[in-house]
Amino acid sequence: MDTLLAGVTPAATALADHGWDGPGPWILLFPLFWIVVVLLVVLVLRRAFRGRGWAGRPDSPLAVLGRRYAEGAIDAEEYRARRAVLTEDPRERRGGAE
Repeated sequence: MDTLLAGVTPAATALADHGWDGPGPWILLFPLFWIVVVLLVVLVLRRAFRGRGWAGRPDSPLAVLGRRYAEGAIDAEEYRARRAVLTEDPRERRGGAE
């Protein structure tokens, strides 16, 4: 055994004497853990910013319509009619025309 370990540090010799073969397969858990953490952060951020749609931006049609109503440029009846057009489901529009 001495000839095999000639020139190897004493720490490596001590580990080899105790049968240590390296870190083993459990070392893969560390990168796997960080991959899971990064994926969770991405999913949380996507969920937090999803669903804002048209109304979330200041230049969106619904925001402009609301601003015009608040300024008095249009009355409540026109506001409701235009809002209904902007928020209706396009599939319902196609289904009703046939």
